[in-house]
Order: sequence, then structure tokens, then C-alpha cells
Amino acid sequence: MFGLLALAALVLVGCRQDMHNQAKFEPYEKSDFFLDGSSARVPPAFTVARDSVDPTSSIYTGEDDNGWMSAVPYVVDEAFLHRGQQRFDIYCSPCHDNTGAGNGMIVQRGFKQPPSYHEQRLRDMPIGYFYNVATNGYGLMSGYKAQVKLQDRWAIAAWVRVLQRSQNVPEGSLSAPDREQLRHDLQNAESSTASAHAAGAP
Repeated sequence: MFGLLALAALVLVGCRQDMHNQAKFEPYEKSDFFLDGSSARVPPAFTVARDSVDPTSSIYTGEDDNGWMSAVPYVVDEAFLHRGQQRFDIYCSPCHDNTGAGNGMIVQRGFKQPPSYHEQRLRDMPIGYFYNVATNGYGLMSGYKAQVKLQDRWAIAAWVRVLQRSQNVPEGSLSAPDREQLRHDLQNAESSTASAHAAGAP
């Protein structure tokens, strides 16, 4: 019995203690590594603490005193919209598809189809509504505030508006060259459809 206890003691003594005796600094402990002698580091300029946004503020909820916000609270430029498109394609298109019509690959495999962004009801919705849905979810859709950061959710909402605009632009609002290009593209599409039918395509 004594021999077993001695053997157990030797085994325990021989165990590595790295997890118990880690090379780390306690809060406010001194350090010879940094010139100021402190182990604590000053945050970089413009650092924003996590969850520092007031959860009741308009930028966080998508609502103001008048209801859903009608404008994006960020500068909407090409880079912002490109970011929105990128995030939309990653997180939203599996259900909503790249055009926002609601026929993504998940839907094609049996998931319930979401409404098309091009329905008049959703075209009339202020942009704060789309941000809020991206944040908190709606119906069968889960919210994405844990996966997608605040500014990116606004960028996604802005991209939804771009998709809506792309499918519902009055021809009269286009420039002359754009109208000519549109007519040209429509003629090509009609020609391709007629050729396919003539060839016996379904």
C-alpha cells in the first residue's frame, strides 16, 4: 500500500503545471517588457467598447420618435453599399436569393418562402424596418445581431433598398443612354426566348 502511495506521489509531482502556473500578468501588475513599466495597455485611439451602443437608441433599434427610421444613420457611399451586398449574399441570399425575390437555395429545398422584397407592402416600408428585422428576426427568420455587427446590418438594409430600386425604376427616370440600353437588353432577351422555343426548349 505504501508503495502505491509513493508511486502516485511521484506521478503527481511529475505532471506539468503549465495550466496552473501560466505566464500571465495580474491586473495592474508591473512589467519590465513595456517602457512605461505597466502590464496594462492603453486602448488604441477610437476604440469602442463592446456593447457600448445604447440598446434603446435609434441607431440600435431602427426606430425614432416617428416610428421606423426613413434614412440610414451612416454615410451611404459605394463602399457602404458594396459591404451591404457582400453581407447580404452571405447571410440573406440563401433564403431571399440575390435579387430579394425570396427563392433562395434553402427555399428551393423545401424551406418556407419568405415574401419578396418587391411586394408593394415591403417597397413602402421605411428602411429602419429592414434593419430591425435583420437584427431581431421576424416569423421563422432568426435575428442576426449576434452574427452581423451593427453597421453591417444597416448596410444590408441599404442593399435591400438597392434591390428594390433595381426592380422598380420607372423608365422615365432613366437617362437616355440607359433607356436605350434597357430596350436593347429587352430585345435581346425576347430574341433569345423566341430562339429557345423554336429549338424546342421547354
